[in-house]
Amino acid sequence: MTEQQFRNKVIWFSFVFSLLVVWVHSENAELFLGITEEMAAVYQVERWLIDYVAQIAVPGFFMISGYLFYRDFTWENLRRKWNRRIKSILVPFILWNGIYYLGYVIGSRLPGVAQVLGKGIVPFTVEAAVDAVINYRYNYVFWYLHQLTMLTILAPLLWQFLRTRWGSAILILVPLWLAVQNLHLPFLNLDALIYYGSGAALAVETARWKEKGQINGNPGKSWHISQLLPERLWNGRRAFWGMICLVLAAIFYYAGLATAVMAGFILCRLFAVVGLWLLVPGDKLPPVKDFMCHNFFLYATHFAFVRFINKGLAVMFPATAWEPLILFVLMPGLVLAVSTLLGRILRRYLPGLWRLLNGYRM
Repeated sequence: MTEQQFRNKVIWFSFVFSLLVVWVHSENAELFLGITEEMAAVYQVERWLIDYVAQIAVPGFFMISGYLFYRDFTWENLRRKWNRRIKSILVPFILWNGIYYLGYVIGSRLPGVAQVLGKGIVPFTVEAAVDAVINYRYNYVFWYLHQLTMLTILAPLLWQFLRTRWGSAILILVPLWLAVQNLHLPFLNLDALIYYGSGAALAVETARWKEKGQINGNPGKSWHISQLLPERLWNGRRAFWGMICLVLAAIFYYAGLATAVMAGFILCRLFAVVGLWLLVPGDKLPPVKDFMCHNFFLYATHFAFVRFINKGLAVMFPATAWEPLILFVLMPGLVLAVSTLLGRILRRYLPGLWRLLNGYRM
């Protein structure tokens, strides 16, 4: 596919993953219904949608991030890539964590709002502020950016593995073996490393085939493994392998349930993301709309909007089983509308602040 088609497909997938992340944090059965039989029924439906559909979102983000970082990687452009990630990851990480902290400090002292927040009186001290920023204390979803920052810092080490196919295999299989053994790494999540490393390995392998001139153009009739690379033109064989990947994802999911081994769920989400990418023809996707290009801002703001909508309505109104379930289904659209409106206001009246909060993205 062309560069424009590839970038368009990345934004489409990032947009869909952002909406799925909203679903992950939208559970509301207990808030509305308490511990009741109705709550259990609503919870099962919501949990089914989250486990079977929405949980692929963050793995997808990690894989896209790893792919884009190593897509044209050389030692010479490492400094440039680090500088860009300081603007797109580190600065927003600090700013948003600080904003959430100040929001909780103020909100915890306001009647009505404090009840929705449910944190008591949040201390306003230097120590609490530093803790909130570094440990994303009041902005839990930014664990993703914390892990992405660590992986970006480790680029020189990761590149030593990614330079060869055997090294790439080690980078993915060793953390997977550790996950099977229920072992952990200090400061770094094994699943984040596996997803990010998989995306990075695909980027490096794609670069090898680009050097041979065998990525762009007609994909041919071969069933060679290179047909599965992310930037190949779509054809029926890619769709077939996409379905195979989704079947494998389902098998690994139930294997994880049966064995209670986290590696099964990791492989499930990895194969699900790969399968969906293979199934969707990048050259057939319509051009992205403006509101679809601000996925980082949606990701950064959705947690606050979801909590206020769910907790606020749960406090104000009694509910049957239908109200929380309908609200859960509609939540991604509601949050997208609020986030898009707020983003447009910031871009128009405070463009400098907008660029900082959105990580200098579009």
